[in-house]
Formats: sequence, structure tokens, C-alpha cells
Amino acid sequence: MNEATARTLAEGEDEDELNKAIEELRGVLKEEPSPAAAQFAAQQAGASNPNVIMNIPVELQIVLGGAEMPVSELLALQKGSTVALNRRIGEPVDITVNGRKIAKGEITVLESDPSRFGVKLTEIITATKS
Repeated sequence: MNEATARTLAEGEDEDELNKAIEELRGVLKEEPSPAAAQFAAQQAGASNPNVIMNIPVELQIVLGGAEMPVSELLALQKGSTVALNRRIGEPVDITVNGRKIAKGEITVLESDPSRFGVKLTEIITATKS
């Protein structure tokens, strides 16, 4: 086997592994795969490796609140300024991963360090098919 053939085979294996990871991630997110992806997943049934997706980065967002102010107040903000948000400790917040709501939580102060806050999960949202 020459070097070009070996490289092509290795690239094909990498692509197959990536496709498997994408299908497994879709399953976790409960998305409907495309017909071609469903066919690929059916061909790969029994050969999946759930550890492949564990290193795929995702964007987690928790919006703690917002504020409304006139432009003049916005322009007056300086380093050290405090902006009061429209939420209080204990109020519900949405937790999203890659733009999809996956859970709800509430803002809380950490018992171990009262100078820090966190979000306690109160509900995991299960995907429903429509």
C-alpha cells in the first residue's frame, strides 16, 4: 500500500468517525436526522462509540437577566459601575446548549463562597417530537 492510499484510508476513517459522532449527538439532542444521515446511522448500527462525542465543544448559555437604560446612562458607565438586572436571586433562568433550551434553573448564592453565585438546576427539559 502506498502512502497516498494509506492517507486516503485514514481520512475516510476520520470522516466515518466524525459522521458517527454527529449522529450520536443528534440522538442525544433528539433531532430528526436527514434521510441520508438516518441511512448512514442504520449502516453503522452496533458500531457506535459514545465516547467519540464527549470532546465535542458546545456553547452553554445562562441568561441571568437584563436591564433597560437610556443611552446617556449607558455612556456614563465606567469601570466599576454596577448595573441592576431585572432578576433576583432565586428567580428562574433558562439554560441553553447551542441555542436549544435544555433545562431551567434558579440563581443561587454558593454556600461555600457567598461572594459567588451559581445556577441550581430545577428542571431538565425533555425533547418532544411534534
